[in-house]
Amino acid sequence: MKKSLLISLKLTLLMIILCAVIYPLLIAGIGKATPGGGKGRTVSVNGKVVGYENVGQKFTEDKYFWGRPSAVEYNAAGSGGTNKGPSNPDYLQIVQDRIDSFLVHNPGVRKEEIPADLVTASGSGLDPDITPASAYVQVKRVAAIRKLAEDKVRTLVDQQISKTILGPSVVNVLKLNIALDNLK
Repeated sequence: MKKSLLISLKLTLLMIILCAVIYPLLIAGIGKATPGGGKGRTVSVNGKVVGYENVGQKFTEDKYFWGRPSAVEYNAAGSGGTNKGPSNPDYLQIVQDRIDSFLVHNPGVRKEEIPADLVTASGSGLDPDITPASAYVQVKRVAAIRKLAEDKVRTLVDQQISKTILGPSVVNVLKLNIALDNLK
C-alpha cells in the first residue's frame, strides 16, 4: 500500500506541474507571439483605442452600420450565446422584435431581404463581423442619414470586405464604421 501511495503522490505532483505550471506558461508564450501580444488586436483612431478588431460592439445609431445582435450585450467578460432554439417561442419573439426594429429603421427593405446574421446572435455573442449582404442592406439608410450618395457608401462596403480562405467573406463592423466616419 505504501508503494501505491508513493506512486499516486508522484503522479499527482507531475500532473500539477504539467497542468498548473508548464501548460499555462506555454499558452501565455503562444499568446505573446500573436498579433497584439495576447492582449487582443486594438483598433485606434487618432492614437486613441476605440475597440478591438475581434470583439463586436453595439452600434444603434442610424448613421452607423449595425452588427450582429448579442445575447450577452457585447460583454466580453461574459461571452456566450443563448440556449433557446428555433422552436422556442421566446426566441422566435426576440428574432421577430429584431426584424420589426430593423424594418422601422430601414424603410423600403422587405422582411425577406434581411440576412439572418442581422437578427440572430452568434454563439459567442461577440461576433465583430457581418456578411457583405448585411452591410449592403443597410447602405440606403446610412447614405440617407449622412447625405451621401448610395454608390459611394456601397463602394466603401466593397473596400471593407475581407475574403477568407476557408470561410465566407465578412465585413468588420467597427472598421467599416471608422472608414465611414472618415468618408468625405
